[in-house]
Amino acid sequence: MAEPSLAVRRKSRPASTRKRGRAPVQPSAVCSPVAPKRPSSDGEGPSAEIPCSNDSEEDMFGDPDSFYGNSSFLAQVDDIEQKYLQDKNTDIKAGEIVLGNLQSGIHQKKDNFSTSENMVGFKADKEEGFQMNENDPVDSNQELTVSILDDLPSSQLLYFEEVNELSSDSRLSSISEIRNKFVSSSSVKIRSPSSFCPDAEHGNRPTDFSSDSKCDLLKAESLKDHLKSAMTGNAKAQTLQVSKTKQLKEAVLSEEICVARKAIESSSADIGPFYGLPSKVKDLFRQFRGIETLYEWQHACLMLESLQQRKNLIYSLPTSGGKTLVAEIIILQELLCRQKDVLMILPYVAIVQEKIRGLSSFGVELDFLVEEYAGSKGRFPPLKRRKKKSLYIATIEKGHALVNSLIETERIDDLGLVVVDELHMLGEGSRGATLEITLAKILYTSKNTQIIGMSATLNNVGDLQKFLQAEYYTNNFRPVELKEYIKIRDTIYAVDSKTENGFTFSRLLNFKYSSNLEKADPDHIIALVTEVIPEYSCLIFCPTKKNCENVASMVCKYLKKEFRLHREKEKQDLIQNLKNIGNGSICPVLKQTIPFGIAYHHSGLTNDERKSIEEAYSTGVLCLLACTATLAAGVNLPARRVILRAPYVANDFLKKSQYKQMIGRAGRAGIDSAGESILIVQEKDKHLVQDLVNSPLENCYSNLLVELTKGIQSLLLSLVGLKIAVTHEEVDSFMCSTLLGVQQQLLSNEKSLSEITKDGLENLIEKGLLKERTSAKDHNSKCTLTITLLGKATYKGAIDLAYCNLLYRELKKGLEGLVLESNLHLLYLATPYDMTFNCSPDWMIYLRQFNQLSAAEQKVVDVVGVPESFITKKASGQAIRKNVDSAVVNRLYLSFVLYALLKETNIWSVSEKFNMSRGYVQNLLNSAASFASCVLHFCEELEEFWVYKALLTELTKQLTYCVKTELIPLMEVAGVLEARAKQLYNAGYKTLAHLANANPETLVKTIEHLSRRQAKQIVSSAKMLLSEKAEALQEEVEELLKVPTDIPGTC
Repeated sequence: MAEPSLAVRRKSRPASTRKRGRAPVQPSAVCSPVAPKRPSSDGEGPSAEIPCSNDSEEDMFGDPDSFYGNSSFLAQVDDIEQKYLQDKNTDIKAGEIVLGNLQSGIHQKKDNFSTSENMVGFKADKEEGFQMNENDPVDSNQELTVSILDDLPSSQLLYFEEVNELSSDSRLSSISEIRNKFVSSSSVKIRSPSSFCPDAEHGNRPTDFSSDSKCDLLKAESLKDHLKSAMTGNAKAQTLQVSKTKQLKEAVLSEEICVARKAIESSSADIGPFYGLPSKVKDLFRQFRGIETLYEWQHACLMLESLQQRKNLIYSLPTSGGKTLVAEIIILQELLCRQKDVLMILPYVAIVQEKIRGLSSFGVELDFLVEEYAGSKGRFPPLKRRKKKSLYIATIEKGHALVNSLIETERIDDLGLVVVDELHMLGEGSRGATLEITLAKILYTSKNTQIIGMSATLNNVGDLQKFLQAEYYTNNFRPVELKEYIKIRDTIYAVDSKTENGFTFSRLLNFKYSSNLEKADPDHIIALVTEVIPEYSCLIFCPTKKNCENVASMVCKYLKKEFRLHREKEKQDLIQNLKNIGNGSICPVLKQTIPFGIAYHHSGLTNDERKSIEEAYSTGVLCLLACTATLAAGVNLPARRVILRAPYVANDFLKKSQYKQMIGRAGRAGIDSAGESILIVQEKDKHLVQDLVNSPLENCYSNLLVELTKGIQSLLLSLVGLKIAVTHEEVDSFMCSTLLGVQQQLLSNEKSLSEITKDGLENLIEKGLLKERTSAKDHNSKCTLTITLLGKATYKGAIDLAYCNLLYRELKKGLEGLVLESNLHLLYLATPYDMTFNCSPDWMIYLRQFNQLSAAEQKVVDVVGVPESFITKKASGQAIRKNVDSAVVNRLYLSFVLYALLKETNIWSVSEKFNMSRGYVQNLLNSAASFASCVLHFCEELEEFWVYKALLTELTKQLTYCVKTELIPLMEVAGVLEARAKQLYNAGYKTLAHLANANPETLVKTIEHLSRRQAKQIVSSAKMLLSEKAEALQEEVEELLKVPTDIPGTC
């Protein structure tokens, strides 16, 4: 790499107007948009720092005239050389700059880098501490050098080959020696953009020309010879045919990334143009998100000293405060500046897919990969990339499996950052236990991985800080003011914590109710919603799914007909879209409510329906959604007013964290001046609600003990399997570093943590998942724990320990008589165990489905242990004498549902056939796809189950997409569900490459009900997926062609 030196950037001019000489140019910092100034040597004026030099590929040396036409050129070179050698008072550094200019210009010509031609910049290399006054007498030499560079057009490079041929042998040998030094090492290789930065992974350090040997070189060899030899080598080098505009963008971006890396590594106050990131990142946030500036708290948080020092951080703000943007900026710093992979853990599949769509555009523009780890998607271990870095976006379960695979392959240090959204989920059941296990493993095995956690609802932060060894930042900022109210009868009270009972009178409802309306709507919901809709949006949170549908139906019955006129055509389009999704069928409730701009939203909808309704609400086509509490924790759908139908979720009284999440949806930044929440309260619940609104948030407690098989036992098994801890002492040491270890005094009064751990290990040994081994030679040595093959398969497959032995027995039994005439037998093995508890078969439907099976398929029913006589007697209501395992019966019934789904690929028809809600069928399908993936990984670890590998791979794919084969490539793209895939396929977009190269504007015109924003996201996601697949293939090719280092007979 050439020495960083003066970079001359100039505006292109026609040859006729370009001058041979020019006045000295004034320095300007262009490598970094924020260029710090240093005091000059004489203290009279500031001097700018000199950037890494690069020149335009086109016309680097000047006018496109003939070299022979400018006979004075070599004379000018000689004059410069003589003047330089004779001037005793010239500082050595000035000489370096002159030579550096010519060398860097020559080398960069060969390296085919381009930069902006309309800028002139000087930047000092920070590490060498070079300083230069803008009035320094060296300017005359700089001017002559700049002039010479202008006078050398690229077309004249061939001249030097002729000169070499005519030269004497001695001259040739001299030139060859110089060429070997200055050309051979750099002309063969083409630099990557990262080589702009001396600290880049493959970049060479700047050569030090300040030594005595360099002065000797200057005296011994002619500067003209350097030009001749270097440019001759350059003429022979092959030039890449790359767009000049593209090179310019890549060069500028690379320079800024270089500056950002340096700034972050040095933890200096100067962190570059946009929090240590290229200015392009700021432009992308403006372009994709419409974000012009950050909130004050966001700036303060990003400037925290703890972040600059890469300490772990927990930060907490109210919902809609802008937490995610801070996390995204930190993620981009890690990917671009520190060149490390990042894991982002999100609570739900829908949020993972939404984030994939949102960040794929950034990945395409900034050259990193975005990989989805949710449901059945994800590669374990992830492919090790040689060039690009990866952002893994994962659910809690897939994030845990990913971390396990990185620890097992000793790549955990490749993970520079882990970001956890909704950190309060640590305290929520088995998923909280899994999240705790994941974070504890990262903390224990990697000292270089930073953890960032964020949440709107945290209370006992001290425990979490101790567990994560983290700093804490909090702020009460909300972009839109939130006003909290409760309603009792027809009176509305404002929530006021300063008063004795927590409420103050606000107003009476001003809405005339008829006697019929009073009976239909005793809670005055219509009065509350008509104050805001249709001009503004409104959410009504209901305790149950059925209540959502009832409220939506009731409201539209009593609304005026004028509501139907608001965006009427778009609402008709939505209804037609929902009919297309259901193959002609549509929910009668939605058909009734959508013309009024009203819909319901809960888990009873299919993925396609839910997505269509969310999009319609986001664009204002729908103005009112009646929804369950899951929407509050899911996708971001804010509203002007949020109404809580009752202080209950199902039959349970509302928790403070749930209440905060729901009311947090009130107020849309940039649209509303204020947001309102109204909680409808019955007189009997008044005191409970007073406690609710005035109480602190619930504490977050470890669930490792509550969830035994998915908690502490699962953790202990994987600790031994991954060799994180293989003795009792090591296991005890690890357990002390968990959240359970921090809270052990609160959670385990009867037994100590050590005793609990010992009991857990003994239980795993009894199940045949672990073995205890003592050295035969030394009886005093410590007992070592080892994992069995079954234990390894269990943790690698993420199988619940409650079912691992049962799964093994059923797979073993399947080997004796696996029926492959259809996939019914495989589907039974891939049906999730935990779905059987909520299943209540309709026995007439059960019998009807059984009778429709072929003889071979009926044999499957008998093999799994459900006799035909049992189904027949159940359907006819007869008494059953023989006991049959109800879990097996229910599991087989769910297998029938999945079997029908794969044959018909239509959730609507299958849900009607089995008298189930289509949302339940959708959830069963998603769970089966995920569990099939787990069973596949389980079988991969057990050689005896080799036959299942290929079978389950294909079955997992079928369950994941459940569509006709030709639609699968389109549905692999984040955000493309079945209905959209059909539209795209029918419009001619039949492959991933079609989508990746599509014009978003053309998509908007071609595909019905597709917004411009959605079109851009689909194209970006397709580009990202295509890039990821191409990278994987390229990595595989490079690995195959890699020459082994241990070839026998070689040194």
